Amino acid sequence: MSSNETTQEFQTWMCLICGWIYDEAAGLPDEGIAAGTRWADVPMNWSCPECGARKDDFEMVAI
Repeated sequence: MSSNETTQEFQTWMCLICGWIYDEAAGLPDEGIAAGTRWADVPMNWSCPECGARKDDFEMVAI
């Protein structure tokens, strides 16, 4: 058995409130989230840097 966890492409997540995009490949170093950080690994108490929306207010989008 092999796992695709390590080869899965990075995804982008959009804030449904303001449209701000979180890119897993880029991360958010200014907020302490390293490049390559998967959305699932972003802390639950994190909020959108643009509007303050909760992580629950984001949806995965293909760009």
